[in-house]
Amino acid sequence: MAAKLRGATVVVTGASSGIGRETARAFAAKGANVVVAARRAEPLREVAAECEGLGVGALAVPTDVTDAAAVEELARRATARFGRIDVWVNNAAVGLFARFEEAPLDDYRRVIETNLFGYVYGARAVLPIFRRQGSGVLVNVASMLGRTSGPYVSAYVASKHAIQGLGMSLRQELALDKAKDIHVCTVMPATIDTPFFGHAANYTGRAVKAMPPVYPVERVAERIVRLAKRPRREVFVGNSGRLLQLQFFLAPGLAEKQAAAMVDKLHLAQDQAAPATSGNLFAPTPEGTTAGGGWKSGGSSLPRAAGVGLAAALPAVLLWRRLRTGPVASNPGGNGTAKAATKPSVTTRIPARRAAVVVPERPGRRPQWLVLARPSRRAAKT
Repeated sequence: MAAKLRGATVVVTGASSGIGRETARAFAAKGANVVVAARRAEPLREVAAECEGLGVGALAVPTDVTDAAAVEELARRATARFGRIDVWVNNAAVGLFARFEEAPLDDYRRVIETNLFGYVYGARAVLPIFRRQGSGVLVNVASMLGRTSGPYVSAYVASKHAIQGLGMSLRQELALDKAKDIHVCTVMPATIDTPFFGHAANYTGRAVKAMPPVYPVERVAERIVRLAKRPRREVFVGNSGRLLQLQFFLAPGLAEKQAAAMVDKLHLAQDQAAPATSGNLFAPTPEGTTAGGGWKSGGSSLPRAAGVGLAAALPAVLLWRRLRTGPVASNPGGNGTAKAATKPSVTTRIPARRAAVVVPERPGRRPQWLVLARPSRRAAKT
C-alpha cells in the first residue's frame, strides 16, 4: 500500500480533529502528500506540521465546506501545489441533539448544509479533476446511522441517509460513463472515540456522551487508507454497526424500538444536566482539537452495552434462521392450487450463491421467489 500511495495527493476535510486529523496522519505515514481543510486554522497548521515531519508535502487550507466557492478554491490550491488529486475524503460533519419539534430550524438547516451539501460541494469540485486524470477515489464518511436511525438526531440521520444515496447515485453515473478507474466509497463508522460529541449542538437538557461500544479513531483512518488502495462501495467500521443494520433489515419495527431505548439510556446522561447550545454549528469551538475524544478511558459501561447490543441482535438472528429454513406450503392436490398451511410460511431455503426476493404470500397461495442470478452459458447461447 505504501508504495502505491507514496507521492499521491490526498485531500481531507474536517481535518482539525477526530477522524479527519487521524486520517491525514495515516496517509502521510504511507508517503502521500496531504491537503488538510477545516474551519480552524491553528489546528490545521499543527496537522500539516505533523505530516511534514513524516517526510511528505502538506498544505493547510482553512475551509468552510458550506461555502461552495471555498471548496472549489480548496481543490484549486491542492492541484496548484501538487499537480493532481488522487484521493478526496469528505469528512467534515456536525451534530445536533434535540427532539425534532424542539430543534431550532436554523440549527437543523446547518446540519444539512454541512453534512450533505459539504459533501456535494466536495464531489462537484473533485470529480471533474478525476475525469481529466482518468482516475481517483472519493471517500464519503457517513455513519452506521446512514443505514439505521436513532432519536434526538434526526437532522444527522437524514444527512447520513442522504450521503448513502448520493454515493449510490454517483457510482451509477460513473458506471454509465464507463469511468471504471474513478471510485466512490462510503464509510459507515459506528461510535468512534473523537471530540465530535463535545462539539455537537444540544437542546435535550441532558449531557451528550459517546454511546458504547466505542471504537478507536485509528480504525476508521486505517479503513479509509485501505480504500484508497482497494476501493469498495460501502464498508462498516465497528461490528455494532453491522449488527444494528442486520436487525433493522430483518425486524425494522423491533429494531426502531430497541434502538430508541438504547440511545435514550446510553447516549444521553441520566443524571447530568446540560445547557442549550448550538455547539460548533455556526462557529468552530477552541476545544477538542485532538484525534481521540477520551471516551474510552472509563470503559466500565462497555461490557454492559455489549450485552445490550447482543440482546438486541438476538431476535434478528432468530428471524434470519427462520427465513433460511422455514417450510413451504404443500400442494397435495397437484392441480396447481396450494393448500394453506395452519401458519403460513414465510420462505424456503435460499439457494447457494443466489439473491432472492420474497413476494409476500396471500392466504392459500404458495410463497413465490424472484430469483436473481446470472444465466448459465448454455442458456445464454440458446
